[in-house]
Amino acid sequence: MKRTSSTRFYMGFLAVLITLFAIYNFTVYTKTNPESDLLLSREAIKGEDLWQQNNCFSCHQLYGLGGYLGPDLTNTYSTDGKGEAYIKAFLNSGIKTMPKFNFTEKEKSNLVAFLKEVDQTGIYPNLNAKIEKTGWVTLEYKSQKAK
Repeated sequence: MKRTSSTRFYMGFLAVLITLFAIYNFTVYTKTNPESDLLLSREAIKGEDLWQQNNCFSCHQLYGLGGYLGPDLTNTYSTDGKGEAYIKAFLNSGIKTMPKFNFTEKEKSNLVAFLKEVDQTGIYPNLNAKIEKTGWVTLEYKSQKAK
């Protein structure tokens, strides 16, 4: 089969697009990001495991992502009138449609540590976010550093 000039053009054009796509992906996914170095403490990791095992994300959100039956818990730890005691109280007693989980004190402490460290990483909703010309979003972060 003989290739026509238009077929060669399209094949060349496709090769250029694939090359640009590969370069773009390499640039985006190998870029170092200072926020990606945030690490959770061991206690918070155990809390995150409990969060996932009990499907908390099916009802609650972190940074607006998750279910909509319960409230967003991103900044619950630092919200006035809430904090550690508030979080521990609703974990076992349940509120409205939230079930009673019967967590141990250690499990409640782990979940509080997880929510505290999530709280320290940012503000939600982030009304001071800036969208750059490149499409990247620059977020406002709390001045505190996560462990």
